[in-house]
Amino acid sequence: MNTITPWTATVPADLADSEVLLEKTVSGFVYTLYNTGDSIWIVGRFPSGGKMAFRAAFGLNSFFEIGNLTDHGNLILLQLSTKIGVYEVRLEFPDLEKTVFHYTTTFHPNFPVLIPFWPRDIVPLAQSGHVENTSGKIHFSQVGTRSGLLFASFTKPKTGSFLYFQNLTSLSPYCDATKTSLGETVGGQWPEIGFQLPMANEIPLPAEKFVVSDAYVLLNDEIYSDDTKIAAKFIDALADIYQIIPKPETKYADWPDISKKAVSDLTNSKGCWSYADGNSYLNAYLCDYDTPPEIMVQLAVLYAVKEYSGWTSEKMPVLKTIKDGLESFYDADLQMLSRWLPSKRGDLDESEEQKSPMTMDSWYLHHPLINLSKLALEGDKDAETLLMKSLDYAIKIAHQFDYQWPVFYKMDTFEILKAETEPGKGGEKDVAGGYALLMLNVWKLSNEKKYLTEAIKAAKKLRENGLDIFYQANITAFSALALLRLYNKTNESDYLETSYLCLAGILKNVQLWECGYGNAKNFNNFFGVFPLNNAPYKAAYEEMEVYATLNDYICEAAAMNAPILQSLYVLLPEFVKYSVNRLTSYYPPLLPSDILSDEVKTGEIDPKLWIPLEDLYDGWEKNGQVGQEVYGAGVGFGVVPRQYHKIKGERFVVYCDYPICNFKSNNYKTAMFKTLGDPNLNCRLLILSETRLKQADFTISVTSGKNEQVIQADASSAKIMEFYIPGGTGIKIKWK
Repeated sequence: MNTITPWTATVPADLADSEVLLEKTVSGFVYTLYNTGDSIWIVGRFPSGGKMAFRAAFGLNSFFEIGNLTDHGNLILLQLSTKIGVYEVRLEFPDLEKTVFHYTTTFHPNFPVLIPFWPRDIVPLAQSGHVENTSGKIHFSQVGTRSGLLFASFTKPKTGSFLYFQNLTSLSPYCDATKTSLGETVGGQWPEIGFQLPMANEIPLPAEKFVVSDAYVLLNDEIYSDDTKIAAKFIDALADIYQIIPKPETKYADWPDISKKAVSDLTNSKGCWSYADGNSYLNAYLCDYDTPPEIMVQLAVLYAVKEYSGWTSEKMPVLKTIKDGLESFYDADLQMLSRWLPSKRGDLDESEEQKSPMTMDSWYLHHPLINLSKLALEGDKDAETLLMKSLDYAIKIAHQFDYQWPVFYKMDTFEILKAETEPGKGGEKDVAGGYALLMLNVWKLSNEKKYLTEAIKAAKKLRENGLDIFYQANITAFSALALLRLYNKTNESDYLETSYLCLAGILKNVQLWECGYGNAKNFNNFFGVFPLNNAPYKAAYEEMEVYATLNDYICEAAAMNAPILQSLYVLLPEFVKYSVNRLTSYYPPLLPSDILSDEVKTGEIDPKLWIPLEDLYDGWEKNGQVGQEVYGAGVGFGVVPRQYHKIKGERFVVYCDYPICNFKSNNYKTAMFKTLGDPNLNCRLLILSETRLKQADFTISVTSGKNEQVIQADASSAKIMEFYIPGGTGIKIKWK
């Protein structure tokens, strides 16, 4: 039996004793509106007969009087009042083909009022008996300031499943007025679950109109027990709700210009570099001269600059500077790349667990090797040599831990120093996927089957982790990509399904709302990714790698015609679109200086440098508390080659903020490609020219099925033409 509070315990009796205000049947589900005195409830009855109650309004120790109730078919308006203030509840059914409903509640207090308590808004109802006798399984819920969602199954009585999504963007004005946060507001313990309005204990809510709930609920009469089905259904449900929630406008960011500034600052700022053993090495953080150079930092930036350099066709001296120091990280005794520069390992101060000469953080072993493998696949023989003489050690470690890596271990003895992230949570579970990606790259490079076998073994072990694969966002994204490639090789659907476990782990760790209070008013948050399950901030480098990898995932899936979930064609292109809109927020020159942290954990912050901050927070905290992240300097270097498409011999560039495929141009002044995504959602297409553009010189047409339509520019200037085009369509550009 569950323990509950009085605000939940009396709900069944209160509902039984109250009158029905309205009842409506939509897609087989029956929705009933009740006034129980101090609460307004929407009760959804499943086809099975099970019920769930959603508290649309709470009277704050006062009783509701019905002012007006109007039924407009898909929209029901309920106007209410109490002794404390005036409420309005809007109940909508935005898509009659899907079992989703949306309720928005506004509250206008008659006087400034403190709100020391507000009950959660979901109560599962037993068919007979008490709420505390019900059972359910919460698959995902909000952590920190991630999306305000809850995905759960109602198992006793056997009722069904639901995705609850609180649009926290709408609640931002409330938090701005009361100096509260929307972190940890959606969750709870069964059966007392859902959204709880932040407590305004110190600063009263002004006598103005505020949204106090903006909830979308998708009901399903199925109960999911298999992890891969839970992951797939979560992705599907999130895509359904995503299409109907309001989304912020995006703005075009001039990434080539940003990247040009960033590569200049990276190359020329002394704070980015240390010097040892006759070579220059990148610092992990600006002006961090105390920490020895790290191989991950060198290769993370090297590969990103290499991608950008390939797009610009310009030689960049920083590439040679970084490459000259790589061999120095090779430890001949271990026959492996050392995380720390071997000659400087003695300088480690052991102030953190990993800052010890022989301590390895599991993902740090594989990340540099993955970047080496990508360089080798592009023809870099030095990278290939360094990679191949490090592989035996990496494979030995995989076998030592049976493809289940701990958090920290000793490189020389393999002693496990920290087995689990938290007691009972296991180690760095997604490292198996990162290892699989590495092995697939080496197999492609060498054509030796033993590497494919290693990838398969790691992927199968990864599958055993179920919904708990996610440890670090970029490594989990690598895992999804590796699994897609294994599917392409084997045609085994289990690999695709396991990739959904990875993608669900990432999607539950994003922020699908725009924080409109405090310091966060100054930058974009929507669709931001948190690097770890419990990380309190979004991080530049992990965000960039997740963006780049998921872009590659959806493009490769389209190219191989893989039967991935159609909902991924909704969510992943939108993630890409908002990433290229949002990632500029990490650059200090684009932020007000007063929202930057006065105290920095590592190194210094120079607000003039185009080197990103590591960390962006909830609105009430200052940003850059960890430091200015040199190894995240490749943010723009990853965006430019993926979103900007050159045409040989022409002085204009095609930019699209969605992933695209099959980009082709010919001698007849025509370029064609397909936007990935869903036709119900739009992306931005730009024609960017070095010289003055004439609209009459360009014709843009959109093809869907057999229909082709010429479209007009939505905006234009001397060197830019801008169009909004649907996802999932063919695009043809003709010019004179």
